[in-house]
Amino acid sequence: MKKVLFIASTGGHLSELLQLEPLFKEYNSYLITEKTDSTIGLKNKFNHVNYLVYGTKDHKFSYIFKFAYNSFKSLILYLKIRPKVIVTTGTHTAVPMCYIGKLFRSKIIFIETFANNKTKTLSGKLVYRIADKFIVQWESMLELYPNAIYRGWIY
Repeated sequence: MKKVLFIASTGGHLSELLQLEPLFKEYNSYLITEKTDSTIGLKNKFNHVNYLVYGTKDHKFSYIFKFAYNSFKSLILYLKIRPKVIVTTGTHTAVPMCYIGKLFRSKIIFIETFANNKTKTLSGKLVYRIADKFIVQWESMLELYPNAIYRGWIY
């Protein structure tokens, strides 16, 4: 069975990713997100859950170290899981994993967040050029990402 890695930061990005839960059962699925009080219970719901350190860009100094740690941990998790496909709704937590996956020839599926309908996200800008499929949830976003696929909302 094909290994698929689903990865997103906590909060709205994770909420969007969890809308794809029916797909989790179709594949040998792995879920990676940031470890917070609200995500710790995911281990009880899904078979393969791993956590990265929660970090926010609001605290720039500590964020640099957390981002570096998460990037290294992403490499370790990638080598352990070896997914054929990486699916993400973003944000900073997912970008290193997408680049690591691309380096090892995994397929990258990026779903731009529902929250943006007129502007690009930073993670979208960074992953757009390497994504095998880049999906937008607003038709207006096709102007910003001309090679994207519009599929409507995942909610």
